[in-house]
Amino acid sequence: MDSNDKVFGILGYFGLLFLVPLLAGKTEFTRFHANQGIVLFIAEVVLGIVVGIVSVILGFIPFVGVILSGILSGALGIVSLILTIMGIVSAAQGEMKPLPIIGGIKIIK
Repeated sequence: MDSNDKVFGILGYFGLLFLVPLLAGKTEFTRFHANQGIVLFIAEVVLGIVVGIVSVILGFIPFVGVILSGILSGALGIVSLILTIMGIVSAAQGEMKPLPIIGGIKIIK
C-alpha cells in the first residue's frame, strides 16, 4: 500500500469526498474505506432527517421540546464526529477496521 491509498482512505470519511477513493482508488484498502465513508454519509443523512422530523414534533412542547431537540441533535453530531475520527485513524494507520454499529454494511464489493 502506498501513501496515496492512505490519503484516499482518509478522504473517504469527509462527506461527499467518499467519491475520491471510490473513483481513484483501485485497491481493496481504498474500496473498504470508500464503503465505510458511504455508509457513514448515508447514516448521517438519514439520521439527520429523522432528528429533524423529531425536532419539529418536539417543537410543539414548550421549552422542554427545544432542549430535547438540542440534546438529540448534539448527540447525533458527537456520534458522527467520533465515527469519522475512528475511520480516519484507521485509514491513516493503514488498517481496515470496520466502524462500530454501521461497519458491517457493505455497499461496495
